[in-house]
Amino acid sequence: MRTHEYEITLRWTGNLGTGTSDYRSYGRDHEVSSPGKTAVMPLSSDPHFRGDASRYNPEELLLAALSSCHMLSYLHLCAINKIVVTGYEDDAVGTMPEDDLSARFTEVTLRPQVTISAESDAAKAMELHEEAGRLCFIARSVNFPVLHKPVISNG
Repeated sequence: MRTHEYEITLRWTGNLGTGTSDYRSYGRDHEVSSPGKTAVMPLSSDPHFRGDASRYNPEELLLAALSSCHMLSYLHLCAINKIVVTGYEDDAVGTMPEDDLSARFTEVTLRPQVTISAESDAAKAMELHEEAGRLCFIARSVNFPVLHKPVISNG
């Protein structure tokens, strides 16, 4: 069995001078980088939790990870099943109600809009989304449903 390990470095950049002396005294800004990557990704918390709306937040990164993993699994399946994908876009949505403990995701819906070549089998292309959902290791790692509402069009 192979084991994969991933590394990131997170650095808090939100010390406004007095650290966490109280809940309103510090910023939620931070950065994430990874060995060998050229870019640093600026992050914050959701604006509802005193974050900077111009920065990505952890909730959006979770959606991006789920969407990206599904897309990569799907493209692989299409390639080996002779479905020629010429375009792919996903407008993913996550639902995270707050409860007494805090908040948690209860559902994510991926809504991929896939364009395939005229010669490709649209029914098979649609069917492969279910298999991609089973292959996506990020989706298999979360404790809430990841739904798929794909749209397939011939280009």
